[in-house]
Amino acid sequence: MSSKEKRIGLVGVGRMGANMARNLKDKGYQVSCVNDVAKDVASSLAEELGCAHAETLAEVTANSDIVLTVVTNDAAMDAIFFGEGDNLFTNASGKLFINCATLSPAMHVKLEGAAAEIGCQTLEGCMASSITQAREGTLYLMIGGKQEVFESVKDLLDDLSISLRFVGEAGRAAQVKALVNMVMNINTAALAEGLGIADALGLDLEMLCEIFSQTGANSRVLETDAEDMLTREHECYFSADHAAKDSGIAIAVAEEAGVNVPLAKATLAQFQKMVELGLGELDKSGVAELTFKGRGSGN
Repeated sequence: MSSKEKRIGLVGVGRMGANMARNLKDKGYQVSCVNDVAKDVASSLAEELGCAHAETLAEVTANSDIVLTVVTNDAAMDAIFFGEGDNLFTNASGKLFINCATLSPAMHVKLEGAAAEIGCQTLEGCMASSITQAREGTLYLMIGGKQEVFESVKDLLDDLSISLRFVGEAGRAAQVKALVNMVMNINTAALAEGLGIADALGLDLEMLCEIFSQTGANSRVLETDAEDMLTREHECYFSADHAAKDSGIAIAVAEEAGVNVPLAKATLAQFQKMVELGLGELDKSGVAELTFKGRGSGN
């Protein structure tokens, strides 16, 4: 059976989840219902998509064959699946849950085991992209779980993504995603420091960025964040708060493996400082506010 013949519910319809829902609706999927702790957000999206606003998690499960979840962290994930009184595992036999948030590997393993006990299935759908890609269906997705479950919804995952990689058993995709974001965050903090030093020296920053792009200092972050660092336009695509959370996950993974990661820890400290200063909702490019002299928050 094609995934387009199945009912799709979404839990967590913030910037990423809402745009994934819009993309699926545009491509002919049956988006049956949406749910979010921000009830006004879910209600507005439901009206836009012409689907139900499920006020409870049990309603999402009852009205869906496949549920996509995009929540903030392990605590939120624990609440929606194991919360007392109302959770997604209520009468969930035969359902599939595709969990797209950046979580600890252990949480994905826990979910898969709990799902098996009640006759349903889970997949990790770790995303390495942003809001625009969610809307356009051009996410980079790393999938973890059982191969046969992945194959059963590959059509749906293809319509969410431009590139799709099955990584392995439950928890593996989360490990890979943690490392992707750890390296990205280190690169972001390093770029902010380089540009901050150059600014203090009175160098032409646009010239410097062009030189960076042609040398070993080049990076994907240079393409996405440099201009925002220079202009102080930190519209949020990936928040400093999420950068701190994800660096923390990667450090925990490293420590479990017995690997020392001083750069990751230094980077985590920078994003934690942003959160402490009330800058956690800025895009990760806002780390430049800590490295440019005269910007007030860092120097």
